[in-house]
Amino acid sequence: MAHAVSEHGAHFGISLDGDADRLLVADADARLYDGDQLLYLIAKERCERGESIQGVVGTLMTNMAIEIGLKNLGIDLVRAKVGDRYVLESLLEKQWILGGEGSGHLLVLDQHSTGDGLISALQVLQACQRAKKSLGQWLSEVELYPQVLINVKVKGPWRASEFLLNAQRQAEKALEGEGRVLIRPSGTEPLVRVMVEAKDAQKAQHWAEHLAREIEQE
Repeated sequence: MAHAVSEHGAHFGISLDGDADRLLVADADARLYDGDQLLYLIAKERCERGESIQGVVGTLMTNMAIEIGLKNLGIDLVRAKVGDRYVLESLLEKQWILGGEGSGHLLVLDQHSTGDGLISALQVLQACQRAKKSLGQWLSEVELYPQVLINVKVKGPWRASEFLLNAQRQAEKALEGEGRVLIRPSGTEPLVRVMVEAKDAQKAQHWAEHLAREIEQE
C-alpha cells in the first residue's frame, strides 16, 4: 500500500484491518505511520486550534517518544493495559476524548463511541487539510524510540523472583530518562513478554536480551 501511494502519485494511503477498526496511514514518500503517531497528530492539531486537551490515553506499549511529545504540548498521557477496551474504560473514567494503541485502534469519542478506522482516517486527513501540512511535517519532531520485544517461555512463577527484579532495576537505571522496561505475561500462552525501549537501538537490544536470559536462567 505504501509503495502504491508513491507509484500512483497519491498524497495518502490508508490501510484498514479486517473489521476496519484499526488503520495505518502512508504518505507520498511511502512512509508508514502507526497508531501512536496518528494519535499524537490528532491531539496536536486540536491543541493548535485552541481546543482544550487535558490528556490522552495510550497503553503500556505506547512509544515513549509520544509521551514526551505530548508532554511538550502540555498534554498528559495515561497508560492503560493493552487492549482497546481498557483504553475506552480509562477515557470514560477521566471524561477525555482521545486515546488509542500503536496497532492503529484509535478512539475519538466526540466523533464515535468506539474505534472506527474510517473515522480515524478522516480525523487525520482533516488535520492535514486544515493546516496544509503533510504527515511528515506534523510528525517531524517526534521520532519513535526503537522497541525490542522478546517472548520467553516460562514453566512456573516468575513475578516474585528477586533475581529478575534486580536485573530489571539495573536495566531501568541504565536507561533512566532515555528508555523504559516492560515485563508482562502473555494472556494466552505460557510466555513472558520482555519489552525494552530506548533512544539508542543497541541499548534496547542489549537490555532486552539480557533480561530474557535472566528469565530463562531463573
